Amino acid sequence: MSVGDRYSRSGGGTPAKRTALIIHTIADIAAAFLGLWIVFHLLDANQGNVFVQFVKGVADSLAWWARDIFTMDTEGLRVALNYGLPAAIYLLAGHLIAGRVRRL
Repeated sequence: MSVGDRYSRSGGGTPAKRTALIIHTIADIAAAFLGLWIVFHLLDANQGNVFVQFVKGVADSLAWWARDIFTMDTEGLRVALNYGLPAAIYLLAGHLIAGRVRRL
């Protein structure tokens, strides 16, 4: 096994592969914050907790464009849809873009 083989297996590789990994990771982290906020909201997490406030702030920043798309009366369903839609879009777009970049 050559040094180059070990380098590419250890997460290195071409700049395109590293860039794709960064894009993929950012999309996953964004979706994770949105999903975490949905879970916190549905489980009635303590809104006074600093970590819960941080997650809500990040989720609000990521979902600003979709927060009022769905306006149903059921609060839990409204939050799940208004934050779940951006999470799904970030995952889909991030993974598609990363796949394209990886092929460069």
